Amino acid sequence: MKLSFDHERVLAVVAHPDDAELLCAGTLARARAEGAVIGVCVLTKGDKGQPNRPIQNLPAVRRKEMQAAAKLLGAELFFGNFSDGELTDAAATRRRVIELFRQFRPTLVLAHDVSDYHPDHRAASALAEAATWFAASRGHRTASAPLAEPPALWFMDTINMSGFAPGFYVDISAHTELKEQMLACHRSQLARADDANFSPLLDLMRLQFRARGVQAGVAAAEAFRIHDTFKRARAW
Repeated sequence: MKLSFDHERVLAVVAHPDDAELLCAGTLARARAEGAVIGVCVLTKGDKGQPNRPIQNLPAVRRKEMQAAAKLLGAELFFGNFSDGELTDAAATRRRVIELFRQFRPTLVLAHDVSDYHPDHRAASALAEAATWFAASRGHRTASAPLAEPPALWFMDTINMSGFAPGFYVDISAHTELKEQMLACHRSQLARADDANFSPLLDLMRLQFRARGVQAGVAAAEAFRIHDTFKRARAW
């Protein structure tokens, strides 16, 4: 079976800077290589992810880190500008995400799984799911025009693969070096490797894409499952 991303517009909707690197950057890189337009929508500022030695003006630092990573990927970048720990599936937040969807106009959205460990990830999942539907609704008015139809939605693997049953795998064997280069841009978070409340991100990411690769019979893979509801599932 061969999946092609040619002519697609693929948007990853993530809670924090560095989430896309960990969970879907290989798929985005493959999609771009196959002819897709790709984007990353980061909903929070990453303003509370401080290392043991605090960084002044952390939101600005993390924004620059995300911009550097997106440049390596060749992705359009969108920011929700919400604060860490304050992301909720509320009316005003939905309007913001709907407008970002309408600016990029995706045919496929990659979103956090609703069962992921972080409350911001779960909130981002709910927001992305709602926006895939309402971005195509003429009754939900924002500055940009509604989408012609709801985009397809794939839920990404969870961090550390906890509690996630993959529906399918994307072979990213040719794109792991880029994933690692992108993650290296996030120096503020790599500096938290010795924090007992955090994890060494590079080790975590490598373990995950190699384990999913073993399961899929390739060197490296990212796992997803489709959102199998009316008008959000597609034949490929």
